[in-house]
Amino acid sequence: MIQLKTEFLAELDKHLGKHGDREQILADYDIHITEMLEELKDMDREEADIRSEIHSRLGTPEEIAECWREELSTTPMKTQWVFISANLFFFVGGITLTLVHNLFDFPFIDIAWQSLTSIPAVIILLYLFFWALLGYEIGKGFGHKGRSLMKKTFILSILPNIVLMNLTLLKLIPHDWFQPLLSPAFIFICILFTALLYPICWLGYRWGKKASI
Repeated sequence: MIQLKTEFLAELDKHLGKHGDREQILADYDIHITEMLEELKDMDREEADIRSEIHSRLGTPEEIAECWREELSTTPMKTQWVFISANLFFFVGGITLTLVHNLFDFPFIDIAWQSLTSIPAVIILLYLFFWALLGYEIGKGFGHKGRSLMKKTFILSILPNIVLMNLTLLKLIPHDWFQPLLSPAFIFICILFTALLYPICWLGYRWGKKASI
């Protein structure tokens, strides 16, 4: 079994070539293969079957190397701005809808406002999913290198939300604009879930990092 792992890692090393994270990738797969061999050691299976099992779970060395080469084509800056732009789109869209609803008289805008304010739980869950997806995609795309990228992307993305929350709590934005949402209970829920956004993002990152291996 040791020879099987050695051969797998040697082939992976060959396919990775001059990849910048070659050593870390090999170390990660060394751990995973060791765990798999430990799991399979008590089973009476031929070496060919074990090799097939490893390839089935992890992929062949060539497939793994190809995945890591694809990762290089996804730049951290591009990923960061995709999520920042997406959050900004939601933020600006929400602000625009609020302003138009309160300052103008458009029946279809009023209908949209009433529809959205009637499902706050759904909106919150979708927003939590967005942050989990942010962490997952960074973890999957950048692996162990993605943690600092995730933190930076999270901070830059959440800033508009924090500013709006503080302006609202300080009553610099009229509370009437957000009725019927802005009850004390809803404010508490918003603060609570805002505090949970980073842990949710981090869990998504961990899940994505695991999926990348």
